[in-house]
Amino acid sequence: MFRFTNSRTPLLIASLLGLFLNFGIASTALAQSYPTKAIRIVVPFAPGGTSDILARTLGTKLTEAWGQPVLVENKAGATGNVGADFVAKAPADGYTLLLTDLSVLSINQSVFANMPYDGIKDFSPVIMVAYSPHALGVHPSVPVNSVKELIDYAKANPGKLNFAISGTGGAPHLAGIAFAQRTGINWAYIPYKGGSQAVADVASGQSNVIMNGMLATYPTIKSGRIKGLAVSSLHKVSSAPELATIAEVLPGFETGSYQGIVAPAGTPSEVVAKLNAEIARIMATQDMKDRLAAQGTEVRSSSPDALLNFLRAEKTRWAQVIKESGIKFD
Repeated sequence: MFRFTNSRTPLLIASLLGLFLNFGIASTALAQSYPTKAIRIVVPFAPGGTSDILARTLGTKLTEAWGQPVLVENKAGATGNVGADFVAKAPADGYTLLLTDLSVLSINQSVFANMPYDGIKDFSPVIMVAYSPHALGVHPSVPVNSVKELIDYAKANPGKLNFAISGTGGAPHLAGIAFAQRTGINWAYIPYKGGSQAVADVASGQSNVIMNGMLATYPTIKSGRIKGLAVSSLHKVSSAPELATIAEVLPGFETGSYQGIVAPAGTPSEVVAKLNAEIARIMATQDMKDRLAAQGTEVRSSSPDALLNFLRAEKTRWAQVIKESGIKFD
């Protein structure tokens, strides 16, 4: 039972109830009117990579749906940390979003000693949008035609091959480390400012091996400028039936480029829900499914809570891989 201690207590309770009611009305109104101005999608990598391709495709669809400009801004650097930190510190109003390989949020915390943000606490998860297995490929001059031949060649020529990565400590780098751990091989890692640059240098022969997202890599494999060997999913990719799976040689081996969207922590839940619903609708259209499938990528939508759980699980998984590798990144 409540007992009023003085005449001002009922007034205080009434005031608080009024505040909560007004806040609820304001939040609902915000969600209904959002967006009222341009939305910025930050991609923490150079143009031409998997995240950039997805952001520009999705941005066009959101502009069509909501009638507000959706601008893509590339803020590359420090394996995604520059762009991610920018969004973490942006106003939490739904008008600045981060579309990224989720390794930036789940792995970087275990890679870099002095992180300017927390990959989980400093963001409001919005939605996962796609999964693209890594494509394992080599420059045509490398005398191998299968995963087994690559392993045998690398073992017979320790240190001869170099491995192009989109950035130190990123998902492709960790995929290469996991592959080397399973096979006992040794190669040097060559970091670039993004996946598109890594792909270009393998195609030109400046680097030898790559394991990068299919969306950004498969067109170069199809052109013959990179010799495709396998994909890192457990099952073959229907749009690339010529590529085996790494799991055929290394059972259970699975890595890839999981792409997702987050907003600054504290973004109103109503805005997050509206973003989630509209992006999920767009990603579920046949046009988007077909467009991504043609490049070895599948739509993988999620709720905000499911994305949060995924980030936590991935953080634990890759922290163990890094610990076992003994590699120091700083």
